[in-house]
Amino acid sequence: MIAKSAKREIDDAAAPVTVLRVMMRMIEDVLNRLRAEFLEMPGLRLKSEQVQRLCGVERTICQAMLDLLVDEKLLCLKSDGHYARLTDGMIHRPRPAKADTTTDTPAEKTS
Repeated sequence: MIAKSAKREIDDAAAPVTVLRVMMRMIEDVLNRLRAEFLEMPGLRLKSEQVQRLCGVERTICQAMLDLLVDEKLLCLKSDGHYARLTDGMIHRPRPAKADTTTDTPAEKTS
């Protein structure tokens, strides 16, 4: 009987953590979708209400995500209330460095 009670307390305590993880994952998925939309369509301009409908999130979460993307310097807020990419040109992403495998000295032969 004590074991069931303890298990229920553990399950009750873990439930908010699980809900929080699901919410954080959902927000990250929506952020990734927004990044992809704005990167794939450089001329895209949306108001917060349009982003809210596009992503299916409530207004406060939508605004927080837009603010984050502005802070990341991906988006900017235009004077007419539209969000757009900060730059319409190519976004330069760092590329992995390539190792230089050439040597200045010739390899010695082994016999």
